[in-house]
Amino acid sequence: IVIAESGLITEYLCEHYGKDSGLLPQHWKAGKEHQIGGETEEWMRFKYYMHYGEGSLMGFLMMALVAGRIKSSPVPFFIKPITAKISGNISDGFVNPNLLTHFQFLEDQLKTAPRGGKYLCGPKLTAADILTSFPLIAARARNPHLTQQDFPTLWEYIIDLENNEDYVRACKKIEELDGKFEVLL
Repeated sequence: IVIAESGLITEYLCEHYGKDSGLLPQHWKAGKEHQIGGETEEWMRFKYYMHYGEGSLMGFLMMALVAGRIKSSPVPFFIKPITAKISGNISDGFVNPNLLTHFQFLEDQLKTAPRGGKYLCGPKLTAADILTSFPLIAARARNPHLTQQDFPTLWEYIIDLENNEDYVRACKKIEELDGKFEVLL
C-alpha cells in the first residue's frame, strides 16, 4: 500500500498497530462505547492534535521562515530597506502575534492535560505528541519568541520530546543514512 501525508500515515499505522504500541489513549469512557460524546478527553485531544501541528501551527512557522528569507535575501543595498520593511511588517503584524498565541495555547493545554499528564493528551506519549513534535522542536531551535522564560511548560515538554529515546534513535538513524541530522524549518 502507498499512502502519503504524515497524519494519514500515522493514523493508518495506529489503526493497525496502535493497541500494541502504547501510542493511543483510551477511546471510550466506560459504558459509553460508540456513543456520541462517549469519547474520553484524552481521545478527543488525541484526534485534535493528530492534525494540529501541520494544520494550525506549521503554517505560521513556514511564514516566519519566508519572512526571514525575504529579510536576508541578497538584494542591492538600496532595495534592502524595502525587503526589511516588508519582512518586518509580515512578522510583527501577523506571524509573531499568531505564533505567540499558539505557544500560549500549548502552554495552557499542557498545564491542563488530562489526569495531570505531562503530554498533550495525558500522562502517556501518544502519536499526536509525535506529530506535534516536529514543528515544536523546529520552533524551539529557530524561533526567538519561544523562550523558556515565557513558556516554561511548553519548553520542558519540547526538551522531553527531544530526549525521548526513540526520537534520539531516529535522529541517529537519519545521521547514518544522510550523514547529518538538522532541524530545517
